[in-house]
Amino acid sequence: MANIKWLGHAACQITTEKGAVILIDPWISGNSSCPVKKEDIKKADIILITHDHFDHLGEDVPDLVKATGATVIAQPELVDTLQKSGVSADNIIFGMGMNIGGEVEVAGIKIIMTQAFHSSVAGSPVGYIIILENGKTVYHAGDTGIFDSMRLFGEIYDIDLALIPIGSVFTMNPLQAAVSLTLLKPKKAIPIHYQTFPILVQDAREFIDLAGKRAPEVTVAAIKPGQEITI
Repeated sequence: MANIKWLGHAACQITTEKGAVILIDPWISGNSSCPVKKEDIKKADIILITHDHFDHLGEDVPDLVKATGATVIAQPELVDTLQKSGVSADNIIFGMGMNIGGEVEVAGIKIIMTQAFHSSVAGSPVGYIIILENGKTVYHAGDTGIFDSMRLFGEIYDIDLALIPIGSVFTMNPLQAAVSLTLLKPKKAIPIHYQTFPILVQDAREFIDLAGKRAPEVTVAAIKPGQEITI
């Protein structure tokens, strides 16, 4: 089994059955919804970055890498930004990053970079399909609007858990997020990227209601920052 903890906004932590730790978009400092401080994070094997907006490529990434020795996975266009912030090329996948459609394996965990429809300063926004050592599969959509190719992800991969943005304004709104579940066909879903800012959707009730109507076979776990679920 693996534990998936929501750290607020789009930040998530996965602890695998074998004890590997994956951090996704670890915006810690400055994230009022994050229940931990960067100093609390003692272990990380992989850090995944979806894009370079401040609330995803947080200022803490260099310190987290130095403290844990984690391997950072991001697009090639973000490598220069990462290195200028103090991340060594030795801690970046292949020293040069990877790109959409590619698959890498780190610590027995397979990482597939997927497209996402959003914006960024450098490169393009992405999501990740993460296949853990025991075969359990997690999809982090990143910041994105809905897109029909999500259907292909559902066909290619047996997704156990989808981490889905629902906050609107910058990402899918609750309706689009609910419909995305019909394409992805995950067993479970956790709503993310809401509540953090006043202009975002402030609770998951509408998403839960719409998901129940559109994708009743999907179990929605609207957990609070700091809580976790097991898959």
